Amino acid sequence: MSSAAALPPIMPPPAPLDMPVQRFDGAPPPITAPLPRPGLAIAPEDILVRRVLLVLVTGLLATAAAGSVEESLLSDGFSIGDALLLLLFFPLFAWIAFGFVTAAVGFWLLMSGAHPGTTRAPRTDAPLTGCTAVLIPVHNEDVDAVFDRIARMGAMLERTGQGDHFAIFVLSDSGEAAEAEERAAWAALAPRLRVPLYYRRRTENTGRKPGNVAEWIRAHGGAFDHMMMLDADSLMGGDTMVAMAQIMEQRPSIGLIQTVPMVIGATTLFQRWMQFASRLYGPISTAGLVWWSGSEATFWGHNALIRTSAFASSCGLPELPGNPPFGGTIMSHDMVEAALLRRRGWRVHMIMVEDTFEEYPPTLIDQAVRDRRWAQGNIQHLGVLGSSGFHWISRLQLLIGASAYLTSPAWLILIATSIALDLSEGGGSVRAATSAQVLVTTLALLFGPKLMSVIWAMANRERRASYGGAGGILKSVALDVPLSILTAPVIALTQTIDLIAILRGRKSGWAPQSRVRDGLALADALPRYRWHLGIGLVLVAVSLLRPMLGWWLSPVTIGLLLAPWLAMWTARRRPGDRLAARGVFRVPATPLADETLQPATASPSLAVR
Repeated sequence: MSSAAALPPIMPPPAPLDMPVQRFDGAPPPITAPLPRPGLAIAPEDILVRRVLLVLVTGLLATAAAGSVEESLLSDGFSIGDALLLLLFFPLFAWIAFGFVTAAVGFWLLMSGAHPGTTRAPRTDAPLTGCTAVLIPVHNEDVDAVFDRIARMGAMLERTGQGDHFAIFVLSDSGEAAEAEERAAWAALAPRLRVPLYYRRRTENTGRKPGNVAEWIRAHGGAFDHMMMLDADSLMGGDTMVAMAQIMEQRPSIGLIQTVPMVIGATTLFQRWMQFASRLYGPISTAGLVWWSGSEATFWGHNALIRTSAFASSCGLPELPGNPPFGGTIMSHDMVEAALLRRRGWRVHMIMVEDTFEEYPPTLIDQAVRDRRWAQGNIQHLGVLGSSGFHWISRLQLLIGASAYLTSPAWLILIATSIALDLSEGGGSVRAATSAQVLVTTLALLFGPKLMSVIWAMANRERRASYGGAGGILKSVALDVPLSILTAPVIALTQTIDLIAILRGRKSGWAPQSRVRDGLALADALPRYRWHLGIGLVLVAVSLLRPMLGWWLSPVTIGLLLAPWLAMWTARRRPGDRLAARGVFRVPATPLADETLQPATASPSLAVR
């Protein structure tokens, strides 16, 4: 099709759907979700026992460790500094213990066969009856890359034989300068797909991504039973999308199904490292998370299927009272939307299926830029914890999300307090507080999930081979562990600096994400890590005064001093390629994500039913 007149419609006819703004105060709204159909279990009968067990074991581990530290501190008196040390130690240790217990449960489930792990989506022969909109919000993205992924997904949906039950929408929040390129890409692809492809660019970016989706719902949501929420870097298999829609149709009480996307497209060393870590260490933690989440799982904002009417009636986001960071537009909307769905009785599930993918930031700095936005949004969740009608698991998930950023300054304050006590008390407090028992326990909880993941990967011949064999796994972990140790204080200090800026009212902005890079210049890295270098030098001075204390702090000191060079080295492609050639950071193949695109046969676009 060569003329503009032959192009399919750029948008379908309006099909409005009301999306009222919700309130977080006052009486909770009524339950609107239907009851589960007889014979279709929605959550395990022992789900409460699972959650109580998780909390109890976490609490016991943290209490035992804190008791040991307290005993050490009391041996020579108890000061205000000791009290602060203990006050910080308990929640930080509990945070580590919670992650360990979740991973340990997942390890047991996967090793025993009680959980299948990542599997194919359970597609059946039942024909679909409803319509699903595949929503792809974009904001100044690489247009060719976005539309290449759309072409792949459109072709895969066509091959399922159920493509006439889907339509793809590119919802652009890009600047005016990007519209011509985006429209041209749409015009080139839309006539070739059997699955309808639509495009719309907003001139006012009200509410950012959630505002973009809400605007689509209010204009077109009435024509679609479900909406598959994707990000600009998402990719999902056609069979997986069909299977998820079948589950949603068979279980009318489910409001949202969240998948666990795998990282693809790694080119830099940093991306290869993160891809390996997520693929090797992720399954056991995710299996544990699914085990205790039940029908109160969370939402990550992408790679998820949502019941459109449930979302519209439950998730209209209000502006929060007050000024940022706690007031204004809700930034990390996804977890709040999951809580709002559950408040109305809708079930929210997480499933571990194949053929669901996303990309990862190419450098440590790009990750920090994205993390800055998440930090502001997650800290904002502290202001909605007391909202009326939220399920207690939804509140726990919101608290966990916020705690992920509060732990960084807490760790740094703990280190600073330990240094102050050591310098003021003649060098004995650190040795007293870090008894051998507590140290061994802490290391076991920190590195236990990695060890369990290695055992899980080694236990199956095919899985072991997919990671490069036993040698490849061991070489990869041998590099992952020191990199993790060195970058942990770098990330913690970066998050602390960002948190201070957030509390001072500095906005995170809405800059486009960088997805492709090859290297960083020293002139770009040094300003970003000037505080890290300064504090690293202070720790060097402390180490000269207290050599024993310096030995304990050496991983932190070295990590901070190497921060710019770690960011620069891991930002390059060549080291990643060289390590990959030696079998380091190898991951199982993902044929769907890596296959050469075979465009769909050209045909007239089908109308939305």
